[in-house]
Amino acid sequence: MRAVLTWRDKAEQCVYDLAFKPDGTQLILAAGNRLLVYDTSDGTLLQPLKGHKDTVYCVAYAKDGKRFASGSADKSVIIWTSKLEGILKYTHNDSIQCVSYNPVTHQLASCSSSDFGLWSPEQKSVSKHKSSSKITCCSWTNDGQYLALGMFNGVISIRNKNGEEKVKIERPGGSLSPVWSICWNPSREEHNDILAVADWGQKLSFYQLSGKQIGKDRSLNFDPCCISYFTKGEYILLGGSDKQVSLFTKDGVRLGTVGEQNSWVWTCKVKPDSNYVVVGCQDGTISFYQLIFSTVHGLYKDRYAYRDSMTDVIVQHLITEQKVRIKCKELVKKIAIYKNRLAIQLPEKILIYELYSDDSLDMRYRVKEKIVRKFECNLLVVCADHIILCQEKRLQCLSFSGVKEREWQMESLIRYIKVIGGPPGREGLLVGLKNGQILKIFVDSLFAIVLLKQATAVRCLDMSASRNKLAVVDENDTCLVYDIHTKELLFQEPNANSVAWNTQCEDMLCFSGGGYLNIKASTFPVHQQKLQGFVVGYNGSRIFCLHAFSMSAVEVPQSAPMYQYLDRKMFREAYQIACLGVTDTDWRELAMEALEGLEFETAKKAFTRVQDLRYLELINSIEERKKRGETNNDLFLADVFSYQGKFHEAAKLYKRSGHENLALDMYTDLRMFEYAKDFLGSGDPKETKMLITKQADWARNINEPKAAVEMYISAGEHGKAIAISGDHGWVDTLIDIARKLDKAEREPLLMCAHYFKKLDNPGYAAETYLKIGDLKSLVQLHVETQRWDEAFALGEKHPEFKDDIYVPYAQWLAESDRFEEAQKAFHKAGRQGEAVRVLEQLTHNAVVESRFNDAAYYYWMLSMQCLDIAQDPAQKDVMLGKFHHFQHLAELYHGYHAIQRYTEEPFSFHLPETLFNISRFLLHSLTKDTPLGISKVNTLFTLAKQSKALGAYKLARHAYDKLQGLQTPARFQKSIELGSLTIRSKPFHDSEPPDPRELKPGEETGLDPTPPLLGPRAAVLLAFFRSWCPCATAAPPTTRC
Repeated sequence: MRAVLTWRDKAEQCVYDLAFKPDGTQLILAAGNRLLVYDTSDGTLLQPLKGHKDTVYCVAYAKDGKRFASGSADKSVIIWTSKLEGILKYTHNDSIQCVSYNPVTHQLASCSSSDFGLWSPEQKSVSKHKSSSKITCCSWTNDGQYLALGMFNGVISIRNKNGEEKVKIERPGGSLSPVWSICWNPSREEHNDILAVADWGQKLSFYQLSGKQIGKDRSLNFDPCCISYFTKGEYILLGGSDKQVSLFTKDGVRLGTVGEQNSWVWTCKVKPDSNYVVVGCQDGTISFYQLIFSTVHGLYKDRYAYRDSMTDVIVQHLITEQKVRIKCKELVKKIAIYKNRLAIQLPEKILIYELYSDDSLDMRYRVKEKIVRKFECNLLVVCADHIILCQEKRLQCLSFSGVKEREWQMESLIRYIKVIGGPPGREGLLVGLKNGQILKIFVDSLFAIVLLKQATAVRCLDMSASRNKLAVVDENDTCLVYDIHTKELLFQEPNANSVAWNTQCEDMLCFSGGGYLNIKASTFPVHQQKLQGFVVGYNGSRIFCLHAFSMSAVEVPQSAPMYQYLDRKMFREAYQIACLGVTDTDWRELAMEALEGLEFETAKKAFTRVQDLRYLELINSIEERKKRGETNNDLFLADVFSYQGKFHEAAKLYKRSGHENLALDMYTDLRMFEYAKDFLGSGDPKETKMLITKQADWARNINEPKAAVEMYISAGEHGKAIAISGDHGWVDTLIDIARKLDKAEREPLLMCAHYFKKLDNPGYAAETYLKIGDLKSLVQLHVETQRWDEAFALGEKHPEFKDDIYVPYAQWLAESDRFEEAQKAFHKAGRQGEAVRVLEQLTHNAVVESRFNDAAYYYWMLSMQCLDIAQDPAQKDVMLGKFHHFQHLAELYHGYHAIQRYTEEPFSFHLPETLFNISRFLLHSLTKDTPLGISKVNTLFTLAKQSKALGAYKLARHAYDKLQGLQTPARFQKSIELGSLTIRSKPFHDSEPPDPRELKPGEETGLDPTPPLLGPRAAVLLAFFRSWCPCATAAPPTTRC
């Protein structure tokens, strides 16, 4: 830190207090009984203000810059506007000691020897509060909620905005240590409000708002008269009886002296948002200083260490942006970093740190050694086992224990020093002197090696990665590059203030100057781009730049130097530059240039970088061909040009290398048919036909089918023309093609017929089939289009197609429910088994769908069919058996139809007697297997209900008992249970029929004699059943019908 005096003035009386206008343009001083207004830019006295009758002790400016206040020994407070006009005056009972504006509400606190007052523009009067002791100083918190009062008796009282005391801090020294100055830290980043307290017990202390002390008291060794913070709260200014202003950290660590004076310093303040400090003294001197904070830092590759807040060291990893803070709690004077070592020089010692591990990303440091000794040096360098101190012309090498091992005396002042690597304990140092001499020193050697000497002083220097070249920036801002071995000046560039070689590329360096970054590769012209700051490192594509107090890693694409190498066809060198960092476009350009230059190795690497598999396959194929012995570079280059889209150049190379066919294939594949025709000229007709075919293929692919058809026809590719026409439904085109084709061209004609059928033009299909004589396909066409008359006519002429006609015809009839005609058709076709299967399937479907009447009819038809087939002696026995079986099933399904309708429908069309006899018939017939669809439950349920209704109680009871043993549907459950209960109330014997002798004249029973088992009513029922069933006899009801 360095203080530069900007201007100085002297008042006639002691300067007790001062205040800056918030924008920093004006300075208000309390000197004698006047206020002095200065212009801060040049120290011009703008205007003296008179209003007080006695010495002015204090002055304060409001945060909004609209007004300021002054307090005097005349017990008055005057409010002034920013236009330097007094607008209000009020008084206290004693002299005014201090004033302070609330930073938020702009409420004014004015303190006297016996009380303090609070005034705001909204109030008509000043609210005053008594004090137990003389108030010497006051300060508001940042949020304006609390006011701290420092008192002569050593007490600090913290009040709220209403003047009520909230916290009372009693200092250990009491009245022997008057609190002379206090100030709240203005930083918004602090979690707690921190109050800095300076008392005449020569102590500096810090307190929280709660009254809790932070840390210990710090001894000052002088009586402090004033204390103030920088705008952001990072530093503290203290002045007093030691006749100087001292700079402290916010934690109270003394950093240095701002300016020494000839008398006590009564006030010092910092200009808002700047590093300017003003000092007011007892003898009336006003001094205005600018504080210059020098950059203390060190860099090694991607690690940058720098000083922060004067007492901390931050190590930053420039690649990962990781940071670690090392708190030293003392002024950091010098920093050096090298590999895993970090050296920090403090006022009374040097600390040596090392990394915890060898991991390149590790950021954890620990103390390795301490050299407790005060050193004075200009530069500090650290190595693996030593530290190097630079003192004007002398270099000292010390071990980490502080023992001096070597010393070198130079001819001139040392301007620059840098560690350039080497084994531990034997590192090399690059040293630049003011007299232009550049030396290399090894820490284990007493002798310095002179690399070269130039006429101008060295400002900055660096050595290339291979130690073959040396770059020097001299005092004339010129960058000079030398060959170390020959001492030859390779080139020089103007406007340079710092230089750095690329650590990954021997021939690249960069230098900064004049607001520009300059990148130079080999001996090519310099590439410039705007950049503020100093270049301090160059690693790959990253340039480390120091601007003001911050280090940044700038990502710089290396495009310009890469293209410089490409222009000279230096592909390998261009690839090395590209590896440092270029855009994908640059990589592709490098790959293309290398490919055209037939530098396949470089091209492969570049295409791999951009992940272009297409070109990688091309390079791989060329390399395979070279392995097989091909050496024609024109052919290889032609392939490259064709891949790049340079087709005419490729065709010329193909022709020159004797591979015209490859050029023709290229043009046709690219659909450049006109170019292909031009290339062919009047060549082979076969090649012309092939070209037309490919052109037609292309027209088809780009959805121009009309043009494709015409081209296919002209090329003789009728099949492709027919396929396109058929797919698009162009019947007229198909007709033209079919009629123009010769009947010997069977395949194309068959395709035409296929599309005619597909497009519903059977007439043209028939014409085509007749043209080629394909009668079987013609028959199939008539059958598929159901043109049965034409089919039958063709069948009459050609009996061999009888089966091909009548079988589909019969199937069509069966599907149309024309079964009798279908039967005849099957007979005509001789497919008896097919007829039977069709009827069986129809019968099964009728049963499944509960169409039992239809099922009975179909079974009857089946039986008749079997009877017809039985005329064949070979099948007679089997068919007769099937005849009886189908007849029996027809009777069962015919009878069950009535039962099913009775149980499923709400109304029945049959009399009870009919249902009674039908159910009896079914039960007697279902003694073995029950046919599909017939339900015993339905049959027994019908029998039980009708028996009960007709008085056949015994039979009804028997039916209900049978139902109890079967699984019945839920809908019958209630009815069956009710019937089973009610039947128990009926007699065990059936009702008697009426006596014939009691019948009226002319009445007859109409009944046949019945066995004794049946009652008279049952006999009547049997007579009715006989009327329903013709085969019924007078046999007992237990016999089967």
